[in-house]
Amino acid sequence: MKRRTLLQWAALAAPGMAAAQPGPSTRAIPSSGEPIPRVGLGTWITFNVGNDPPARAHCAQVMRAFFEAGGRLIDSSPMYGSSQGVVGEGLRSLGAQQRVFAADKVWTGSDGAAQLETSLGLWQVPRFDLLQVHNLLAWEKQLPLLQKMKDAGRLRYVGITTSEGRRHREFEQVMRQQRLDFVQFTYNLLDREAEQRLLPLAAERGLAVLINRPFQEGDLLRRLQRFPLPPWAGEIGCTSWAQFALKFVISHPAVTCAIPATRRVDHVRENMAVARGSWPDAATRQRMAAYVAGL
Repeated sequence: MKRRTLLQWAALAAPGMAAAQPGPSTRAIPSSGEPIPRVGLGTWITFNVGNDPPARAHCAQVMRAFFEAGGRLIDSSPMYGSSQGVVGEGLRSLGAQQRVFAADKVWTGSDGAAQLETSLGLWQVPRFDLLQVHNLLAWEKQLPLLQKMKDAGRLRYVGITTSEGRRHREFEQVMRQQRLDFVQFTYNLLDREAEQRLLPLAAERGLAVLINRPFQEGDLLRRLQRFPLPPWAGEIGCTSWAQFALKFVISHPAVTCAIPATRRVDHVRENMAVARGSWPDAATRQRMAAYVAGL
């Protein structure tokens, strides 16, 4: 174990990161026009590794692979245990504090400003790019705080989140009534409720969309692995079920970026590869969904 830990930290201490690969496809953030890669990195569960040095070093290697493949947006939350500190430690070891698009959340019914100061210290970045009200908790109180930070130049973008189809009616109302740059919710090959109202409304309102749980925390892929990929998957540049499922999500016209979480370097590279190559049109997306529904 000691030798493994030494090798992992030695790799992180090497000067600089490897040269970045050709850039992935991007989508513009509607409120600013800023381009952002279509695949980001989530940290729910996967980066909650406590104070285990080998595990934290491994998370940094996942981040290294993510950046080398052209990734930018990393998403975390105070709800995610040790994830924020693990991200911050990795960013510092990689010298990537200026490279990351830092997306975090406020998740409290009380002092949001104090929580955000703690989060900023854990991330070890000058400021957040995006702050979101996590699962709409006390959004009436926390959204004005985030807007005030943005107006003062301490924050670039403001958003709200939900997951697993919860509180969509209230979420839609906030989307219609509040000043937002981003919304985040669940969408995947099986959880497609967002197609009915949230995705069209985001397009109508000019909101960037982050998608969480594109693999249902791995449950979707475990179900699909029992079946063969469709023979035409290669036509849209997919060599695995993970790429098939992720390409379905990020090819939706209203989706800006998906944020799959992973603890494996090979998986983050596989995910980032999806943001290159050909894109399915509307008819092909329907074909993809129909194939999975028929399994």
